[in-house]
Amino acid sequence: MPQSLPDRYLTPVDVAELLGVPIETIYQWRRKRTGPRGFRVGRHVRFDPNDIRAWVESQMEGVAA
Repeated sequence: MPQSLPDRYLTPVDVAELLGVPIETIYQWRRKRTGPRGFRVGRHVRFDPNDIRAWVESQMEGVAA
């Protein structure tokens, strides 16, 4: 995960690239409500960079270093 995330809302493609996962994984996480929190702008899904960071940090909790 880069030190600084963009100052704009991220698309699902952006999130997939940041996390190094296939785009379909992002959509599956949304359907299952297990991934980072996203929101709709019309018919488009967007993610707040701060929510992405918080989600990644929550995934790292309890993981041995």
